[in-house]
Amino acid sequence: MLAIIETGGKQYKVKEGSILNIEKLDTEIASAFSFDKILLVENEGAIHIGQPYVSGATVEATVLNQIKDKKIIVFKFKRKTGYKKKQGHRQRLTTVKINKIALAA
Repeated sequence: MLAIIETGGKQYKVKEGSILNIEKLDTEIASAFSFDKILLVENEGAIHIGQPYVSGATVEATVLNQIKDKKIIVFKFKRKTGYKKKQGHRQRLTTVKINKIALAA
């Protein structure tokens, strides 16, 4: 079974048992979480496409960890004026494991 979920303004292609890093969720580690914004579900060759979301579809996941991504350097520069500005940013991420993709009949 395969699904495309939407979370944090991004779309992710997930399968049962897959582990992925997504935008930070405000949940505790080792707790269960359910995604309800499912854009597409593929089940044994049958494809269900949502408009915009598939009704009755859920993806259940377990939160494994809360981490920070690699540092990104933001450098602004304007020539001939002496303007330089350097900033760093580390995005907060949540590592989740997909347990079950369910589609209501």
